[in-house]
Amino acid sequence: MTDDVVLRYTRTYPLEVRDGFERLLALELPVLFDRRYGAIPPITEVRDQDGPWRTPGQTRTIVLADGGTLREELTAVESPTRFTYRISGITGPMKQLISSLEGAWTFEPAGTGVRIGWTWRVHPAGRLGRVAMPVFGRMWRGNARQAFDNIESLLVP
Repeated sequence: MTDDVVLRYTRTYPLEVRDGFERLLALELPVLFDRRYGAIPPITEVRDQDGPWRTPGQTRTIVLADGGTLREELTAVESPTRFTYRISGITGPMKQLISSLEGAWTFEPAGTGVRIGWTWRVHPAGRLGRVAMPVFGRMWRGNARQAFDNIESLLVP
């Protein structure tokens, strides 16, 4: 039995699939994740990124408002349907809850628009992480809702 927790959020937008994919992949993380939700801090900075974020194997460091950092590696880019990444090397308060995770953004036709999905497969950090996952999951969904609101205001004409 695995302790992994899968979190997913989706929303449909009046955008072409390819346009949604390209624009979201290029969006700056501090713009997308600009507000705290519960214990999940906003992203304040991205460091150590070489060039546009679109080549599998690229890495960068995500800096959170609470001083924590996350190492992100882009693992796949399948234009225009999905891109995936892995988060590891977690420091700061989130380290107590999450040892690592795999994330994915998906893009599929929905009527005349695109359904964008965001998924995290979280590997909890020990007993505390496993116990806290139901609460963390609720906060993650609130954080996702805020990010998807930002997608709407930034990408939808």
